[in-house]
Amino acid sequence: MSESLLQPAAGRAVFPEGFLRLSAQYILQRQQADGSIPWFDGGYADPWDHVEAAMGLSICGEWIAAERAYAWLADIQLPDGSWWAAYKDGGVENGERRESNFVAYFATGIWHHFLVTDDRDFLHSYWPTVARAVDFVLGLQTPHGDIHWAVDGEGRPREDALVTGCCSIYKSLECAINIAHTLARPAASWMAARERLGYTLRERPHRFDRTWESKARFSMDWFYPVLTGVVQGGDALARLGQKWDRFVVPDLGCRCVDDEPWVTVAESCELTMALLAVGERGRAEKLYRSLHRWQDADGGYWTGYVYRDKAVWPEEKTTWTLGAMLLAADALAGLTRASGLFTGVQLLTRQLTKLPG
Repeated sequence: MSESLLQPAAGRAVFPEGFLRLSAQYILQRQQADGSIPWFDGGYADPWDHVEAAMGLSICGEWIAAERAYAWLADIQLPDGSWWAAYKDGGVENGERRESNFVAYFATGIWHHFLVTDDRDFLHSYWPTVARAVDFVLGLQTPHGDIHWAVDGEGRPREDALVTGCCSIYKSLECAINIAHTLARPAASWMAARERLGYTLRERPHRFDRTWESKARFSMDWFYPVLTGVVQGGDALARLGQKWDRFVVPDLGCRCVDDEPWVTVAESCELTMALLAVGERGRAEKLYRSLHRWQDADGGYWTGYVYRDKAVWPEEKTTWTLGAMLLAADALAGLTRASGLFTGVQLLTRQLTKLPG
């Protein structure tokens, strides 16, 4: 990947010179020998955030390192297709649950890497892992269309659903279906499950947060339906407008929750991509440019900022935050063939040439 200053059509740089090199270096220095990417030095790795960081490596041109990251997950996949909530130092860090949206996100990462590299052999080799993961997740879909958020350590479903988690699964199903079509594998049941999930997210809000306090205070519940393509067009634009002043702090970023004076970099990056999805490029560029103030000298980005106290918090520079920065940079500047993954629905509707084997 070139280190030249890349610019959008408007002619104004959306990230500083050296951004890709420093970003890749930061993630690579935290990647473990087994391929896992923990949150930070000494931290644990969870499947969702590990994939987020791996996608960042793909964008930076570090394809071998990204493939090591996906190989690690494939190697430790459980017989039922799932992964535990967290891993550390070659072992399980959290064996209390397995989260459905964590498991589904593997398909997003695999499809993203294929879009970047156009490597069909890579896609073919990970098909069994993707298929097992998706089957595990869809085994948790209820007759109402929602998907239980997790199973416990014994494999019993934790029976409730999260808006953000189910939106993430909705996007992952798009990616899994595209993998299946590209490899000429059947995907009709996955397509039907995705349609049911989308309908429930749009029309059956009572199916979410049934057994705990509503998560509506979290900004992700606000913009994830737009980011993942659950809500599109004029409805998506209207949705972002409804709570813009509630969650966005001018010249700082997006709040994680509406009742705390805390803006977070990853949520701001995801909102950037949601804005692009509804055609709000000017707002997206302005929001994204404001985030580079949180970059440290080593290339990492601080997770968040408490503006009431004028303090970085937590004092962590997470690899997944940098993954989100890279995904938003790609969406804005068109760095790779995967740049449109999170700014629109690109569901394949026909099967392509079947690969050998």
